[in-house]
Amino acid sequence: MPIVVNLDVMMARRKMSLNELSEKVDLTLSNLSILKTGKAKAVRFSTLEAICKALNCQPADILEYVENNKQ
Repeated sequence: MPIVVNLDVMMARRKMSLNELSEKVDLTLSNLSILKTGKAKAVRFSTLEAICKALNCQPADILEYVENNKQ
């Protein structure tokens, strides 16, 4: 998938655990884990906004587009 989720990288930079982020953004651990592992098919803007606010970052710090170069 060409969209890479770097949530774990930002959490590590901010020294924040999954439990702590879950509490701050009011999202279940399982849903946050699905997003963190890149298995989510979609993310709501309100969720992305809450994560960015909690981690003091921009959406581009969390989501990255990587072009597939399979030929």
